Amino acid sequence: MTPSNPTFPSVLLTASGSYLPQKIVTNDDLTKTLDTSDEWIRQRTGIAQRHIAAEDELTSDMAVAAAKQALNMAGLGADALDGIIVATTTPDDTFPSTASVVQRKLAATGFAFDVQAVCAGFIYGLDVGDAMIKAGKARKILVIGAETFSRILDWQDRSTAVLFGDGAGAVVLEASDGGENSAENWGILSSVIFTDGRFRDILYVDGGVARGQVGKVKMVGPDVFKHAVEKLANGLDQAMTQSGLGAEDIDWLVPHQANDRIIKTLQKKLKLPDERVIRTIARHANTSAASIPLAFDEAMRGKQIKAGDVVAFEAIGGGLAWGAAIVRVGRP
Repeated sequence: MTPSNPTFPSVLLTASGSYLPQKIVTNDDLTKTLDTSDEWIRQRTGIAQRHIAAEDELTSDMAVAAAKQALNMAGLGADALDGIIVATTTPDDTFPSTASVVQRKLAATGFAFDVQAVCAGFIYGLDVGDAMIKAGKARKILVIGAETFSRILDWQDRSTAVLFGDGAGAVVLEASDGGENSAENWGILSSVIFTDGRFRDILYVDGGVARGQVGKVKMVGPDVFKHAVEKLANGLDQAMTQSGLGAEDIDWLVPHQANDRIIKTLQKKLKLPDERVIRTIARHANTSAASIPLAFDEAMRGKQIKAGDVVAFEAIGGGLAWGAAIVRVGRP
């Protein structure tokens, strides 16, 4: 956790990028193999379709596509980066890190590593990148969320197969270059991250090195919903307290796109109207660590979110791992 402090450089979020695979699978498509319906899925989740990676499309490929967009928006070449952080649960390989593959494909240098906090991965990556820049370890870091969740789904399990999709999103973090206090109220104003391993069994994948297989997603939906509402609300409270801002200061909520009912609960807490909440869940489904940067980039490119706006991010995933961040986007 790295609260804003004028003795540290402000960590500006200056640019974003995203990528979605071409293939789209609608709810009606799923009814051909699952005992479900478009109405059933929409009512319970808000999802209408999801993008699915091509057979030869890797998590690193999607991450690179999103990264190039973000770098272009920032006006930076890959050689300007000090490091790359990739949040993913679906790496190309057990090792090396997907971030190292992305680094090679971008012809970048510096450090590169993955963080694994499932759907909360982007918040974790943002927190780590913020701390590294404030500690003087770097000045420019690319944070990417990228997932091919379709490859760890049991497509016969209605409770999970309808929920997820593939994609990638990226943001550029930069140390402020102005005077000591010129960007004090800009950039990452606060970030909080939490984990409670006692709840591992309500959302996990039944595979890994110990089992010798990749495994599939297993979830106890009602329990995840209950914890999500409680923990995300508490996380947002702590992030706002740490930032020194209140709910009335938040311009936009860019939530993890997991379930529209959860989004509505957090929206109500912040007293934000629909037009100040970024929703992509109907078209993207839950893309895990990619969902926040995907939604954020869409809002940036659509000129909804503008430089100077205060944005609240929040997410929860397996672990359980969750977190929130308050960011004034762009440059002062």
